[in-house]
Amino acid sequence: MLPVSETGKPSGLSTASTDHLDSKRVLIMRYSRLAKYLLLAGLMSFVVNVFLKIGYYFEPKIDRHTPIDEELYKVVSPSTYKYILNQPSACEHNPYLVLMVPVAPGDAASREAVRNTWGQRDLVPNLKIIKLFFVGVLEGEEGEKSETAIAEENLNHGDIVMMDFLDSYRNLTVKTMMMMNWIATNCQRASYAMKIDADIFLNIYYLINFLPFPATNNYITGSVINDGMPRRAENSKWYLSKDIYPDSTFPPYVSGAAYVFSTDLAAKISLVSRFVRPIPLEDVYVGLCLKILGVRPVYGRGMFWLRNLFEVRHLNYNRCTFAKLIIVTDFSPTELMKTWPDFQKNHAC
Repeated sequence: MLPVSETGKPSGLSTASTDHLDSKRVLIMRYSRLAKYLLLAGLMSFVVNVFLKIGYYFEPKIDRHTPIDEELYKVVSPSTYKYILNQPSACEHNPYLVLMVPVAPGDAASREAVRNTWGQRDLVPNLKIIKLFFVGVLEGEEGEKSETAIAEENLNHGDIVMMDFLDSYRNLTVKTMMMMNWIATNCQRASYAMKIDADIFLNIYYLINFLPFPATNNYITGSVINDGMPRRAENSKWYLSKDIYPDSTFPPYVSGAAYVFSTDLAAKISLVSRFVRPIPLEDVYVGLCLKILGVRPVYGRGMFWLRNLFEVRHLNYNRCTFAKLIIVTDFSPTELMKTWPDFQKNHAC
């Protein structure tokens, strides 16, 4: 053993050597602290994620609510509308996930882009995923032409569900409730359903790894809005009068761009729609139904839980960035087709 000097350093070593040893000790201590902080952060993230994924569920108190007027309920009642095109056997092989894509009747370009990108068959090995497009009708001569074109398109692909409600922005709530009813009627044995707009880049691989397995009942996740308020300006696209919605705030709801839910919720949401006055904001309407059910939406966050996995804004394509997200919004059909081959080739980073 080397003798120790009065300074506490080994006397057989030069000053430069002892300084080097001290520097190494400092670095080791710093890295050790950093590792502890990262471990603690990871543990906290895990705990928070588990807590958020569990969410809150209380037995619905439907008996405390009064059914809305029959005429109002007819707006969202499945019995009001008839199928023009349907795919009742689409779920006969019990898919794990059903992608429900609401799209305008005339938007054939978006449907084709989805079919050739994240809506392709057999993207995830050994997992059954199906996609369906949901459309309404248009008025007059335009409606007749679009109905003929969609019927022909459906002959080639067999993936379009069409009902006889007027397809418009103000009727998105109607379209959403028709999708919920379709799942409740035809697809109860699927694990999950996803309502997703056609102009979205979907990382189907990340989504599958993110979802709880086995499926959890009363589960819905996406980009959760906790501080939503009705717009009272009459020139707003999202205008709601006090007569239609008198409250000053909305309950928590998931952004309508894309959200995933356990299929048991479809029938439950359809059931409680009898007690919720229709409003032309489909995502808020679903949130109002969830409130009656006592179901709290789960925020879709990553491992470091401040990161929103449901990115409800447009980002320029970057494979490494997109590999860590579930959705990115505002993609044109051309942009989606252009970026997908690179992502599919290597969707990890």
